[in-house]
Amino acid sequence: MLYLFPELSIVSSPARPLKPAPTRRFRALDVGAGIGRVTCDTLLHLVSDVVLLEPVESLIQAAISRGRASAPAPRSRNENKLALQKQKWKGIADGSKSVTFLQGTLQACDPANPTKTATFLGRVGYTPLVPDDDSGFDVVWCQWCLTYMNDADLIAFLKRSQTALREDGPGVIVIKENVSQDDEDHVPAIYFDEDDSSVTRYVLSSV
Repeated sequence: MLYLFPELSIVSSPARPLKPAPTRRFRALDVGAGIGRVTCDTLLHLVSDVVLLEPVESLIQAAISRGRASAPAPRSRNENKLALQKQKWKGIADGSKSVTFLQGTLQACDPANPTKTATFLGRVGYTPLVPDDDSGFDVVWCQWCLTYMNDADLIAFLKRSQTALREDGPGVIVIKENVSQDDEDHVPAIYFDEDDSSVTRYVLSSV
């Protein structure tokens, strides 16, 4: 990620001086985000604002609880300080970063208009003067969720995601999925799991 966005690096390099902080806010869409692990552990360390999309009610509610636990609030004497520190999402308490929570499916979501194609459930952290949730993304992050889409829905989603990438930046779609190996005849194989209805592909169709 940092070779695409070197200005996000917080580590000085002997080869170049530290650049001033970026003037615009970098944005990421985390789809099929579950309880927000990627948002917490990766994206909030790289970008300013994350829009988190998850279809499953219990998972999105857990993500909201984790995000809200990072917002400033009085702490009771009985709360474990170490446990609270582990829950903290970078930049939420001081309002320098934000996470928006949306509930919806990838099949229905248009990343160019996420709040119009999914249900808005809340936001924590930074609040802009002008709503920015539908202002495009620098990163669309897809991790272990595309496997539950058929080919037609997957291609359509990737095309919509490509359209949502901002024109004034490199714009990346990150895909982290299991891939299959060739079968016994060395032919690329696609596997369907009847237990969880997931598809393991040997290669994702291009957009």
